[in-house]
Amino acid sequence: MAETSSLTQGKNVAVEWVIRLLKGILVGIGAIVPGLSGGVLAVVFGLYEPLMRFLANLQVKFLQNVRFFLPVGIGVVLGIVGFSSVVDYAFTHFAAPFTWLFIGFISGTFPSLFVTAGKQGRKTWHWVVLVAMAFGTFFFMRWMETINNVTLTPTFGTWTLSGMLVGLGLIIPGMSPSNFLIYLGLYQPMASGIRQLDFSVIIPLTLGLVLIILLLAKLIAWLFKKAYPFMYHFILGIVLGSTAAIIPGGVTGWTIAVCALLFILGAAGSFALAKLDEKYSHESLF
Repeated sequence: MAETSSLTQGKNVAVEWVIRLLKGILVGIGAIVPGLSGGVLAVVFGLYEPLMRFLANLQVKFLQNVRFFLPVGIGVVLGIVGFSSVVDYAFTHFAAPFTWLFIGFISGTFPSLFVTAGKQGRKTWHWVVLVAMAFGTFFFMRWMETINNVTLTPTFGTWTLSGMLVGLGLIIPGMSPSNFLIYLGLYQPMASGIRQLDFSVIIPLTLGLVLIILLLAKLIAWLFKKAYPFMYHFILGIVLGSTAAIIPGGVTGWTIAVCALLFILGAAGSFALAKLDEKYSHESLF
């Protein structure tokens, strides 16, 4: 009996590891997809709050947290490096269907995210915050699309700035660093540098990303501790607004059916992933 229990526990650990790896891959892809945000996907996959708390309290259960987030980190790297070419090709040739696939991913996890937001109760003003952030995020992202591009020369400094923008995309759900990088004329050079494993691009990107995360993680963790319902409804509004803002227009003909199918597949896949994740109890990290 003890041997069977040990075998089952080992299978559970393996399944949890793979689930977190898949989540990390999707977060990594979301970080480099124009219009999407790695932070939004970290939220909808239940990684955002524990990650902020870990980064804000590195000395607390450090090894346990490293083991927990190791597959996530591997997945993020795989998502960014391994799928940069795929993302570039997909958005060049199949932007609308690819976008609808990710809208499906986000929509499929929304029910569990909504439940998580209400764990400590909801008040009327929390609904007001949610709606206000949804509309504010939607119109801000639409406004960003109207801004003319400005081209910066790629240097160590500009790549560090780019890494900080990518980090903000993880810290601030709904902020799409790819949109800003496109605006600055750095997105294509960045994608090319990552694809070619150009360390003159990768090193300053990583430096900027780590700096901004370490600087802001403690503030975010403190806000979650002091105002949990507000923070979750604030972020939930951003998720809603940013998702609505990336809905592509001008879809016609057979593409409508393809977009609908990909949306359903994405929603079903992320919903199933969320339900599978709920079956396994996770040790409290804090």
